[in-house]
Amino acid sequence: MELITPGLGLVVWMTLVFLVLLLVLGKFGWPVVSKMIDERETLIQNSLDEAQKAREEMENLKFNNDILLKKAMEERDEILKEARLLGETIKQEAHLKAQEEAQRIVASARDSINYEKLQALTELKNQVAQFSIDIASKVLEQELKENEFDKKIIEKRVSEFNFN
Repeated sequence: MELITPGLGLVVWMTLVFLVLLLVLGKFGWPVVSKMIDERETLIQNSLDEAQKAREEMENLKFNNDILLKKAMEERDEILKEARLLGETIKQEAHLKAQEEAQRIVASARDSINYEKLQALTELKNQVAQFSIDIASKVLEQELKENEFDKKIIEKRVSEFNFN
């Protein structure tokens, strides 16, 4: 059992070596390891902060993108609404112009018809008057052949009368 149980001198030396090792490591090794751990912790914290900032920026960009998209859709709807209104206005104006043009054409046709009607009536009156004069002259000529004196008086009166 002696091999398994260490001797008192060995325990003292091991304790002394362990304490010296702790002292050396505490003096020279621990600050370097502590510094490396602190640097690693700072690096990790900076990376986490940057990731958080990037996440917040992405959320802001997404929010701004949603706002811009909403504005663009509203503008599109407004433009379409204005285009529809403009189309309706143009359509109504064209309809009114067409109605006015049709009324003008109808009025012009009525005026033309009335003018032609008046010309036809005037011509008809002239023809009726001419026929009446021809008939009257033939009747008078027939009667005047019988009475030569009346014929001279009528010719004299007709020549004095001005037909304008």
